[in-house]
Amino acid sequence: MDRQQTLFGRFSADLPSGRLDWIGLRPARREAVISVEQTYAIADLGLEGDRRCQGTPGSARQVTLINAEHIEAVAKLLQREVIDPALLRRNLVISGVNLQALRYQQFRIGDAVFLATALCHPCSRMDEVLGLGGHAAMLGHGGLCARILRAGKIQVGDALVCLAEGERLAE
Repeated sequence: MDRQQTLFGRFSADLPSGRLDWIGLRPARREAVISVEQTYAIADLGLEGDRRCQGTPGSARQVTLINAEHIEAVAKLLQREVIDPALLRRNLVISGVNLQALRYQQFRIGDAVFLATALCHPCSRMDEVLGLGGHAAMLGHGGLCARILRAGKIQVGDALVCLAEGERLAE
């Protein structure tokens, strides 16, 4: 286990379960995100129906996740009531757990196992979709990227559970 995994791993035993609130698939670059109730996570590729699934196996950005609570914070910063998660172009909206504490950790949603890899920084396109200041409002609230370690079905309402050391898969 490397230093970063150790640093972030100390939080994993104390994390509550989260909840998958929303799933979005991006069929192609710049195309509208499609909201679905369930999908299949394909190991080492991405989510079935998402453009990232057609990319190079092993990418660290197969799936993107964002906190529902962070979407609410961004909405407040932009003086909006709500923000449609599809505008943010993330795949999964999670509530109830701080995704930042999952960095470099393995977690399960439904039947699939993921590895949180890196922060998902917002791009300048956020000014385009959220209006002026959208990119700045998203800073620090962009979520995480993840790889899929074990394939499986995921659906809205599934729990997100951080895996304990003995439950983790080989990377």
